[in-house]
Amino acid sequence: MNTNKLTVGLVQHTCSGSGDDNLARTASGIRDAAAKGAKLVVCQELHTSLYFCQTEDTINFDLAETIPGPSSDALGKLAKELGIVIVASLFEQRAARVYHNTAVVLDSDGKIAGKYRKMHIPEDPGYYEKFYFTPGDLGFTPIQTSLGKIGVLVCWDQWFPEAARLMTLAGADILCYPTAIGWVPEDPDDEKQRQLNAWQTIQRAHAIANGVPVIACNRTGHEDDPSGHSSGIDFWGNSFIAGPQGEFIVQADANSESVLTAEIDFKHCENTRRIWPFLRDRRIDSYNKINQRMIDE
Repeated sequence: MNTNKLTVGLVQHTCSGSGDDNLARTASGIRDAAAKGAKLVVCQELHTSLYFCQTEDTINFDLAETIPGPSSDALGKLAKELGIVIVASLFEQRAARVYHNTAVVLDSDGKIAGKYRKMHIPEDPGYYEKFYFTPGDLGFTPIQTSLGKIGVLVCWDQWFPEAARLMTLAGADILCYPTAIGWVPEDPDDEKQRQLNAWQTIQRAHAIANGVPVIACNRTGHEDDPSGHSSGIDFWGNSFIAGPQGEFIVQADANSESVLTAEIDFKHCENTRRIWPFLRDRRIDSYNKINQRMIDE
């Protein structure tokens, strides 16, 4: 990172059926974060629309846009105006019949610093992403910005330690996770709490194992299932920023639209790596089977 201390932010909000309205909410939150001193602001997953992956419907491909395109152009202008770096999450139309769930990073000069295409694509009731998204082909490569190297991963990627590790090994100074995850309304409260705890724990573990801060930005609010086959999703919010020992620096609640900021101390990150030298002690000579689906006895 190009500075010892950096104020970062995230924008957690509800979404509506209006793309213009959603982009305006995102922009308002980004302005708020910048006014609080944030130089890096992370947005939630697919923040310009409702979470359309609750159903398989070809009409939803009309929501996709090119990158560069209208949303990335608007956010690029905002990044330049505010002199900040923005991590946005868009439904990318790459070509006819090829679509990606893509994070785009706008640098402080307004230009696109790089893209990350979601690598792990889920397929579960209410999360029919394989219908819409081609798996990413850009690899786990940090994006160089004026602030430093940003390791961007998206939602389902956050459950895979390999992704966080590869981003770190490639030099990421910080890991950012735009996210859209929630509860089934009928789930009992104890099950909801277990799911939330697991989601927080796995990402905090990535911070610990790699000695890097983590920004996890989730959406909030209830979104109906357009098909009527389910009761929809209650997105559980709880966006957070954690330090390199997995410590919560700041955290949102489940139901509120929130703009959070926090100061990251990269000297603390370096000191943490010195006392917990996990990267030093990796047994890379013994991990050759990690690229197998299963290890047969």
